[in-house]
This record gives sequence, C-alpha cells and structure tokens, in this order.
Amino acid sequence: MAIQLDHDGRLRHLLTLDGLPAATIAGLLDAAEGLKPKVLGGTALRASLAGRTVCTLFFEPSTRTRSSFQLAATRLGADVLNFDMATSSSKKGETALDTMRNLEAMGVDCFVVRHAENGAVAALAEGARPGTRFVNAGDGRSNHPTQGLLDMLTLRQRKGADFSRLKVLIAGDVKHSRVARSDLHALRALGAGEVRVCGPATLLPDDRTLAGCVVGDDFDAALDGVDAVIMLRLQRERMEEGLVPSLEQYFRDYGLTPKRLRRARPDAIVMHPGPMNRGVEISDAVADGPQSVILDQVANGVAVRAAVMRTVLGG
Repeated sequence: MAIQLDHDGRLRHLLTLDGLPAATIAGLLDAAEGLKPKVLGGTALRASLAGRTVCTLFFEPSTRTRSSFQLAATRLGADVLNFDMATSSSKKGETALDTMRNLEAMGVDCFVVRHAENGAVAALAEGARPGTRFVNAGDGRSNHPTQGLLDMLTLRQRKGADFSRLKVLIAGDVKHSRVARSDLHALRALGAGEVRVCGPATLLPDDRTLAGCVVGDDFDAALDGVDAVIMLRLQRERMEEGLVPSLEQYFRDYGLTPKRLRRARPDAIVMHPGPMNRGVEISDAVADGPQSVILDQVANGVAVRAAVMRTVLGG
C-alpha cells in the first residue's frame, strides 16, 4: 500500500503487512527487540515521544491490543488520549472521518485505530493532514499488522532469523481472522519454508488468501513435524451461523491437546493471538504448558507497538 511509505521508503503509517518489504519488517522486529527491556522495565524511554499525542481510536472492543498500545505510548513519554466509542458523538451520527478530524484539530499526532470495516484505517489516513500518522490496530477481516509483527518476533526469538527452515501451521477459523492474514503476509515476506493452514472447509477462505500454502482439513496430519502452531480463536457466533456443528465437535476435530501436539516437532512452540477459548480450540494443558509462548507474545506486543509508534513518529 503506497500510502504507508514516503518517497524515501520510510514508514509513514502502518496499515498492512501486505506488500511491505522484508527489510522493513525485519527493521521493525530489530527495533522492537532492542526496545523490549526498556519498554517493559521502566521509564528510560520517556523522552522518545515527549510532547506528542497518541489517540487510541477504537470502534470495536479490545483488551490486549488497546492496553499494550496505551502502555507502549506511555512508556515512550507520549500523552495518550483514549477514545470511548460508547460515549462518543458517533452515537449521534458523527462519521469516523469527522471524529478523527476533530481529534486531529486538538493536536493528536498519531491515531491507533481499530474498526470493523475492511480498509477503514487506510481511508482515515487518506483523509488526514500530511503530518498525522496512523497505526492499524485491526480492521475488518483484513489486517492486524502489529499482531503479525509480534507473532514474527516471537517466532524469531525462539526459532532464529532464518524463516526458510520453518514449517508453520495456522489452524482454526482462518476465514474470519485478520490475524491469520497478517501472519500470512509476514511469513511470505520473511520467506517461511512451508506454511500450512488447517480448519474445517466452512472456516477457510475461498479467495487468494491461502495462495502458496499447504491447505487441508485434517488437523492431525497438518501438525506432523511443524516447528510452530498458531491457533486461532473460534468465534462462537460461527456456530450460530451453522459453520460449526457444536463446540464439542470442534474441539474433538480441531482442538490442540497434548496428545495432538506430540505430532509436531519436540521443540515446537504454540502461539495464540487471544482471547483463548479454552476447551474449544486449545486445552488448558497446552495453553499453560511448556511449549506455549502465548505470554511471550503478549510481552512482545508492547515492544512491537512501541517500535512502530516510535518509527512512524520519528521518536
């Protein structure tokens, strides 16, 4: 997406990982790795974004993503404005663009936006002043770029920088997952050796999303010999839509249990973007087990989001 980069190839906004150069992705991972001890450990970076204002503009609910952006911005010394959709003028009919422009007029430098519609964050970036920056915190089913980055950082920390050696499995409700799409964009850019995707046919996309992937509906077979398993949340409304017969049957066919995990490599890691449905897509024993790096992902999220905001704001 051309709007993301300036004429010199520097990152202006982070809207998607689709088409982002591998060098840019690797640079953000390097920056996050360097920032992590300071971001999680105290106030050493408070001068980085002092005097800048970051607004978390969330039109959908969020816990981990919003909290980690807020914490990262605070640790960098920015003033943080939290937009509350429930009490905003959008309830009176104000458009997202007008909301953004009003906040921009108050001096907001960077908007961290979550929205239910595909492309909504890019549309806001197109309508903003040239100096205002945007970070996509998840839009529609299409993009969640900082989640993709933190997943890649977690993979790199545990498995090394040579992604060409890796077999990675993404399993579950891929069709409705913006996380899966951003992970796929990043894995392709970084040259992952083999990317497998598994889920019931009703929960797999029927477009080009899975181009180049090894796709199947046999979870046991898909687990054989993989280095990492990225489990996706089953959105329970899919059961009501008839896409899943029952939660019990879903867990029987696609739930990650210790027995199933033994099909992967002995040193395989287990990831999940959260929130987890324990007993639906993942068992307690796996979620809390020695191969789980789920809490590492959460910690890496703060570092990645700090690196992204610092990059786009030039801090």
